[in-house]
Amino acid sequence: MMCAEVQWLPVTRELSFQKFIEQSDLLEELKYDFNEKAELRHTETQRPFVFNYYKNVFERNSKRYQALGYLLEQYIYELLEKVCKLQKVYIPPEADKEPRSFFFMSERALTSHRSVLLVLLQDQGVFRAGQWSQQAIIHHGLQHGSQIPCIQMALQAHYDVIVLNPNDNFIDLNMEEEQKGLLTQTKGSSSLKMVPAENFLSVQQPLQCTPKRCSNTPEEHMAYIWDYFISKTEGKDVAFIVHGYGGLVFMDLLVRKKWEVMNKVYAVAFIDSEHHVGHQLGSDVQLLAWIKHHCREWVTSPKPLDKPAATVLKQEFPMVSAGTEKHNLAPSSSLQSIFKYFKKALKAKTTINFSRVPIVTRSSTKRKQIA
Repeated sequence: MMCAEVQWLPVTRELSFQKFIEQSDLLEELKYDFNEKAELRHTETQRPFVFNYYKNVFERNSKRYQALGYLLEQYIYELLEKVCKLQKVYIPPEADKEPRSFFFMSERALTSHRSVLLVLLQDQGVFRAGQWSQQAIIHHGLQHGSQIPCIQMALQAHYDVIVLNPNDNFIDLNMEEEQKGLLTQTKGSSSLKMVPAENFLSVQQPLQCTPKRCSNTPEEHMAYIWDYFISKTEGKDVAFIVHGYGGLVFMDLLVRKKWEVMNKVYAVAFIDSEHHVGHQLGSDVQLLAWIKHHCREWVTSPKPLDKPAATVLKQEFPMVSAGTEKHNLAPSSSLQSIFKYFKKALKAKTTINFSRVPIVTRSSTKRKQIA
């Protein structure tokens, strides 16, 4: 379980979620803030979030929920920068006049002498960088739904960190102006410019999506950041935490960049993953051998944390219980166990790198001499 005392909580007015809501002109619809336990609560009644604010008007309630999700997204971005001291990096860097994605990384992730780089890769969904699950943030709090406790543990262990943003794949032209108006940061200032709530909560036009170059899909986002950032970190051992669809994305990277990944990544923690070894890796003996020794999965299960939980369908590498039966709570439930695994795996790390050069055996040497 997570430690009871949490040091990173935004207890100051400057880092409160209520500040975002008050200045968004949605104060009446969203009277919520995070309490000292990082739980989202109504500021007057202290009750959890209620979806049915507009009595049985599903469409307006959905728009209100969407507005809350967007504000949470921007709030988490601010916590990543101001609390975790991560840098926001736009990709591709040269495309400043077109829609583009971004991710976060610790200040000297590419240049520092820290030995480990931890990469966080979340599940597929509406949530963005810094979130394991938007639903978990709303109903269970920042400790369970956000990646901030994980990032803090990594930084305290003297790891560098890269926080991916695999679900930021396109912009909706109809929503862009409403979102910019809902929360627009004035350049060089912390003041916020807002639009009336009814603009955002009104019925929207059909989606008009524009893809973001180099980040059209989670797989493309992952491959780009590997090529231009992670692969450039000299002398670092890389570890991954991947959740849900993130497991499938990592396996895609492993197949695409086989030798690079096998040489650079020393441990992968899968959490209730959607990968499929048979379909993705096929019968590649080297890849199958590598995942057996470098991967472990924490799966939703009624069993206590870390108890063996192998299934007939998945037996390619060790599998243990995440200590919960809820998919969106599995990352927070298994977090401390995962860091213990990383520490143990780093100590046991072999110094022999994988190579494309065939292994020379006695028989092959003898055949060469005869020839």
